[in-house]
Amino acid sequence: MEIGGTIVSSLEYSGKISLVIFMAKCPLRCPYCHNAEILEGGDETTLKKIFKIIDDSLDYIDAVVVSGGEPLVQIDDLLEILKYSKSLGLKTKVDTSACYPQRLNKILKYIDYLAIDIKAPFDRYEEVIGAAIGKKVKKSMEIANQDSNTFLECRTTYVPGLLDHEDIKQISHEIKCDLYTLQQFRNKNVLDESLENVETPNPLELKTLANEIKQFLSQVKVKTAEFGEESI
Repeated sequence: MEIGGTIVSSLEYSGKISLVIFMAKCPLRCPYCHNAEILEGGDETTLKKIFKIIDDSLDYIDAVVVSGGEPLVQIDDLLEILKYSKSLGLKTKVDTSACYPQRLNKILKYIDYLAIDIKAPFDRYEEVIGAAIGKKVKKSMEIANQDSNTFLECRTTYVPGLLDHEDIKQISHEIKCDLYTLQQFRNKNVLDESLENVETPNPLELKTLANEIKQFLSQVKVKTAEFGEESI
């Protein structure tokens, strides 16, 4: 398997200390991707080595988070990591673009927390990220909602110029999840260098937008560099 590294974090799984494993490779090329260095591949490792990292971290972690890249590209290794983590009594979380609904279906019972990146209204995916996967993302969301044991977060990175307020409002009507997070775009380390000139959205703008859509959703948060995660 190929990974981009591991870290221990208190931010990636709310209320828990987690070991975060960044699995390499992704079929998408989102212009604002901040992990572009692992889109094509990463460092070769083995499941045995990953299991040892998990074992060595047991004294101070509550969860294992698998992010990317797109973890479901390496579905067999992902499945084994989730099974092993659950066997140790750890909570599990997966971050995904949700472009592989059938693969998600195979691993959902081993996931406590699923975070799906909603990159645009479903009918605007190709325009925004260059990949017409909106129907697949919607299907993944529907699959996740069938499992009451999995907490589902949908999250959107608000990139001015790629998305506008009407897009976010449309998304709020299209999704069903336990939590919707509106994330602040940061113009550092992005795949499309032209986005380095796009101004980072003001936190107040994101809070205002979140307040406008919260009536349609179970729970809404805003995530910014200035203030971290804030419930609206």
